Amino acid sequence: MNRNELTLRGIILGVAITAVFTAANVYLGLKVGLTFSTAIPAAVISMALLQRFGGVTIQENNIVQTVASAAGAMASVIFVLPGLVMVGWWTNFPFWLTFGICASGGILGVMFTIPLRRALVVQSDLPYPEGVAAAEVIKVGSGTRSGAQEETAGLKTLITGAVAAAGYSLAAAMKLAAAEVNAFFRIGPAATGIGGSLSLALLGAGHLMGVTVGVAILTGLIISWGIATPLLTVLHHVTGPAAEAATTIWKTQVRFIGAGTIAAAAVWTLGKLAGPIWTGLNNALAAQSRMQAGDETLPLTERDIPIGIMAIVSLACLIPVGFLVHAFLVGTVLSPHTGSLIAITIGYVIVGGFFVAAVCGYMAGLIGTSQSPVSGVGILAVLGSAVVLAALAKGTGWDPDGHALVAFALFVTSIIIAVAVSANDNLQDLKTGQLVGATPWCQQVALVIGVVAGSLVISPVLDLLNHAYGFAGAPNVVAVASQPLPAPQATLISTLAKGVIEGNLDWSLIGIGALLGAVLIAINETLRRTSRFSLPPLAVGLAIYLPTGVTTPVIVGAFAGWAYDRWCAQGKRPEAARRLGVLLASGLIVGESLFSVVLAGIIVATGKGEPFAVVQNFETPATWLGLVGFVVLAFSLYRWTRALGESSGDS
Repeated sequence: MNRNELTLRGIILGVAITAVFTAANVYLGLKVGLTFSTAIPAAVISMALLQRFGGVTIQENNIVQTVASAAGAMASVIFVLPGLVMVGWWTNFPFWLTFGICASGGILGVMFTIPLRRALVVQSDLPYPEGVAAAEVIKVGSGTRSGAQEETAGLKTLITGAVAAAGYSLAAAMKLAAAEVNAFFRIGPAATGIGGSLSLALLGAGHLMGVTVGVAILTGLIISWGIATPLLTVLHHVTGPAAEAATTIWKTQVRFIGAGTIAAAAVWTLGKLAGPIWTGLNNALAAQSRMQAGDETLPLTERDIPIGIMAIVSLACLIPVGFLVHAFLVGTVLSPHTGSLIAITIGYVIVGGFFVAAVCGYMAGLIGTSQSPVSGVGILAVLGSAVVLAALAKGTGWDPDGHALVAFALFVTSIIIAVAVSANDNLQDLKTGQLVGATPWCQQVALVIGVVAGSLVISPVLDLLNHAYGFAGAPNVVAVASQPLPAPQATLISTLAKGVIEGNLDWSLIGIGALLGAVLIAINETLRRTSRFSLPPLAVGLAIYLPTGVTTPVIVGAFAGWAYDRWCAQGKRPEAARRLGVLLASGLIVGESLFSVVLAGIIVATGKGEPFAVVQNFETPATWLGLVGFVVLAFSLYRWTRALGESSGDS
């Protein structure tokens, strides 16, 4: 069957979108520590532009969003790379070194997800909230839904949700409504708090995740802020305002417990995936044999890049990794050990890279790309690389400069992070492709193109921001702006590398987290064997690690979606109303994502952190207006959507 899918115009459009999205994501990540998924905005732009041409298919629109999404995801390497400037090893970002780190790691991320596709996408019940939302957007925009009445109702629901989310985001950006509501308090000597972002996109993501994940995240929130934070504020005798005490303890103590829980749950998850991954590899080899034999009955939706080509490309990516290590070490105190360090790096990238590809793919499927804590994987990766280097130096009698070992640990971790962020995005895109009938190998080629296109943008943008703003804590900062960019994740990961190399890191918190992860695994396995319930331990760990601003609205959305579906079951046309609920949730993600792109572009253009702010000192009224408005708006949207579903029917 011939159809337009991997077309030159689609690739050109995806690459053109890349520069804007990647640059905006780099700036946003360095400023506030968060990046956004570019899949949905890219899909919307693609549909708007490609509809002017003939022969456009839903699969071609999917390729555009795949290229742009893969490119935008590469911006998340800024969770590590600026650390090399912060520790004084680099003064700028050498283009070919930076490009090589991003491209080689990113392409490996694509290759590693090829055998994971069947296990984590085809044969898995993971919700993939952003992948599902992107597919719904493309389906509605391409007019592929059956029934004109349902298609009209679906488009209306999607647009209404998008406008509502964008409108609320604008009100928050104007400071007329709060973007987040928090309450901190003390119970005797203990300090804790609760809060959450008033984010309709996160509400929609929770709806798509489902109540099982919502309960697991709620459990993690209770462990984090109901038990660990108040307990540790007492044990450490933390005084001062409740907000400051609780936040400090969470950032410096509890978050590392979450990282340990994620590590234990990730190892268990990967072990459980071994069987499905092996089956997926066998199926992929069988599909490859059928293709080579000229079997035309193999569905397009089952045709991956052949495993042989995947292996060759993966090995080819390791060659530049060796050259990158040599270029990084030449003329340094570590240069006499270049051969050993090349071998160690390649081994670590192969083993650690596949591990983080599987874990990040699973996390993205569980809670979405934007909310997936890649920085948590960065913490585990830098701990691993720093431990290996410190042990090697001690065991072989090296006496290198500790500063050099810290820099090299960050360098190796940056390659692993490139693998992680690529895999984190790729499986989400492949889920979208599965839902719109895409050909996997076409998407995988598009992912490679997107990775390379995004990698070309990273170094110039980082250099520009380094000279314009500088990074907090970097030596000899000479910047035009008076406020350097905080780069919070890069700061944390650099500090951890120093702690391991210098031998003053407290491992007990990560150990406690790992022990907690083992307990959660046992509970989940017991529940799965004795009941129809489950408590995904990885989701619990993510909730301990992530801030309440992310987790609380996701929990609310999960329970709101569950209540909405039960409400719909009482009506005349429950299936139609439920489908529109999915489209409403997708629209909420679309609207806020598009607004985030516009806002990031304006922030970059103006240099102002709050370009839309029209009022000052309006915190208390804005909090109440935001909270009441958020609740009323969400309830009204669900009520309107159910009524529309009741009237639209199934035809």
